[in-house]
Amino acid sequence: MALEIAISRFGGPEVLEARDVPPGAPGKGQIRIRHKAIGVNFTDVHGRRGDYAPLHAMPMPLVLGMEAAGVVEAVGEGVERFRAGDRVAYASAPIGAYRAVRNFPAERCVALPPGVSERAAAALLLKGLTVQTLLRRVFRVPSGAWVVFHSAAGGVGTLAGQWLRSIGAHAVGTVGAESKVAAARAAGYEEVLVRGRDDWSARVRELSGGGAAAVYDSVGRDTWQGSLACLAPRGHFVCFGNSSGLAPSFQVNELRDRGSLVLTWVRFSDYTATAPELQAAAKELFEMLASGALRAPQPQCLPLERAAEAHRLLESGQTTGPLVLLP
Repeated sequence: MALEIAISRFGGPEVLEARDVPPGAPGKGQIRIRHKAIGVNFTDVHGRRGDYAPLHAMPMPLVLGMEAAGVVEAVGEGVERFRAGDRVAYASAPIGAYRAVRNFPAERCVALPPGVSERAAAALLLKGLTVQTLLRRVFRVPSGAWVVFHSAAGGVGTLAGQWLRSIGAHAVGTVGAESKVAAARAAGYEEVLVRGRDDWSARVRELSGGGAAAVYDSVGRDTWQGSLACLAPRGHFVCFGNSSGLAPSFQVNELRDRGSLVLTWVRFSDYTATAPELQAAAKELFEMLASGALRAPQPQCLPLERAAEAHRLLESGQTTGPLVLLP
């Protein structure tokens, strides 16, 4: 038997419940992974709340989570890339990572380099692949560009700050509280502004001399208008989350009237949809780690059975780094 955390209904953190289930044998194209660390992400919170319509069609009990790292215990038919004893990680659908042991498609896994621990991988992979997608593929940030990144002290934000600094961009971060300013500055942001205290949109226009080349927004409703206003003509508005709520409806002509802006909503999974795309993105991420341009984050760790507590911490907005569950 193996521990897993499942929900039988959508709701608050209290719906996360522990149970023991048999892990089973890996199917064709799968590997069985004994998890050593499991990443906790805001997408898990959205899933628990029932914010994603496709989840409503899935049978209950439902296991959340899409990021973990561990050791291969067994391989299914047709798997050639991995064997028992290999260290692997994944940050991909299908959901179901809140388990001690799991069968998972081999083609959605990456091998862990020797210098990357399972805890670091579970804290890093989803966020790191997201950053690689945002900064290198959706809009390839050039050296010298002014860029705004919201939630700069969070798991994605701190990695983005380091990456932007390494390529010579001028990075402006925003945070939700004064207590997070130091963490964002340590991540490499030239300027850190506090939403709700600073007129951050005006300050970005002042610093950049007319507007930013790109704004990366995972906040949604509360930052929508300011993000539009801080962009230079032909600027890129890259949405990848809505932690404050859904962005309001708008008229597409607003993009024209503000200077031919480009707006996109990004799921990194659409940019790593094939095995070669996934492997290439992970390769660049691990190279950035090996070069020292990125620091492996030090996660806050909790036992798997305390997943509800992890969700409460994440929703409180008081975390300044990644959360990891330990089976």
